[in-house]
Amino acid sequence: MLEDLKSIYLRPFDHYSSQLPKRSPFSCVLDMIVLLTGQQNEEEIKKKVREITKQLRRGKTRPLISSNICVSQIPNSVSYYGVSMSTAGRIPGRIMVAASCLSSWDSYVAGAVMTYYPYNAKKRYFDGTIKLPENVRCEAFKIVQGEELPACRSCKNLFSLKTDGTKEWPYGNCAEVESLSNLFKNVEEVREQARPTSANNTEENRQRAEESVKTVLERLLRQHNFTWDGNFFTPQ
Repeated sequence: MLEDLKSIYLRPFDHYSSQLPKRSPFSCVLDMIVLLTGQQNEEEIKKKVREITKQLRRGKTRPLISSNICVSQIPNSVSYYGVSMSTAGRIPGRIMVAASCLSSWDSYVAGAVMTYYPYNAKKRYFDGTIKLPENVRCEAFKIVQGEELPACRSCKNLFSLKTDGTKEWPYGNCAEVESLSNLFKNVEEVREQARPTSANNTEENRQRAEESVKTVLERLLRQHNFTWDGNFFTPQ
């Protein structure tokens, strides 16, 4: 089977030890579910995500699954979805947050995350945080239990979400990040309304923040003996 897979999917086997993925695994699973189910079928999407999660948990190995799903939309629009970071451990999570900032997430969302990455401390020289318009719905839910999950302090700091929560998760790990990124990529009007307004959100400072994120990423990869060629893998 391995040889058959290598012959059919040559590029993943050529690049798995030199290029980085742009997203965590369960994010790709979510895309598949949304595509097959229909973007407008929110409850059915959440149901299928829950079913797959439960099935994966029955296995003997620890699956790379997410804990939460988020739904973002404006009135009378389809929903845009995201899941929390599906990695095993703190360091892989930091690696994938950096990779997603540099290659996958909408630039406004990535800028907000990079404002605090990697130490949960706001950078003095760059502030890419944004304020969502009042008409944007952004709600997270526990995948298995199905109950609504209040935004944490991290998401309040990034996106001005209203919350009484005091828990500050590592920035970029929450499902809200991917969900809002997908919303911004598809609804330009909302994206422009949420444009960062801080005086130090300049192109020069953003590039400095990106270089900072890249430096941390390269250091983490060296610690894990991963020789990165500087590219992010794009499935074809």
